[in-house]
Amino acid sequence: MAELEHSHHPDAIRERLDEGRKTSYLRDAILGGIDGCVTTFAVVASVAGAGLPGVIALSLGLASLIADGFSMGVSNYQGVKSDRDALERARATENRHIRSVPDGEREEVRQIFARKGFSGDVLEEIVETISADETLWVDTMLREEHGLELEGAQPVRAAFWTFGAFVLVGAVPLVPFALPSLGLDIAFAISSTLTAATFFGIGFIKGMIVGERRLQSGLETLLMGGGAAVIAYLVGGVFEPMMTEMGLAITR
Repeated sequence: MAELEHSHHPDAIRERLDEGRKTSYLRDAILGGIDGCVTTFAVVASVAGAGLPGVIALSLGLASLIADGFSMGVSNYQGVKSDRDALERARATENRHIRSVPDGEREEVRQIFARKGFSGDVLEEIVETISADETLWVDTMLREEHGLELEGAQPVRAAFWTFGAFVLVGAVPLVPFALPSLGLDIAFAISSTLTAATFFGIGFIKGMIVGERRLQSGLETLLMGGGAAVIAYLVGGVFEPMMTEMGLAITR
């Protein structure tokens, strides 16, 4: 038999359930990293497509990196906080309903578990057990009736992981342009290679963590990020005259 992900010994099960569900910030880090890399490489590709000096790519890339990273972190904070606020509002509502119309709330529990296949004395015992503990009662209604997750992410941590990954990964495409000795073409070629490797690496690591096929996950991320980069490069070529005038104005 193949090795399983965890033990099913009663003691191991009890210990695992006592620990509770661990909140993962993998999604926040992956989204932040991919978006950061795409954002800065889009700037690099646009500048290279317009044939502007590498210093402009570095300057615009750094400005975009900090501003967009902060914006994305704040947006994620607001999104996660909204989910937590919705959970607390639903909790307050269920507490009020349990105290105002307990029989109606017991009937809701009864029908919920009847849909799961329970009936007769077993069903009534479930209803009585759950309704005997108000905290358990409310938590059950939040999960079963509202479909809410009780162990959600913390807004500040989610924002930190998003911003940190955005800045860290997003700096990769800018590294070659920090070396004045490299020409624009060479710097862009190195940046493209580093960016492609970063996209693939993010997908590969994600595959390792979540148990997906690592090579497939890496290639999917590479294709998505590479597609955005190609679009940015083409846009830079289309707006080359305007970008060139802006570059000349900056270098004067």
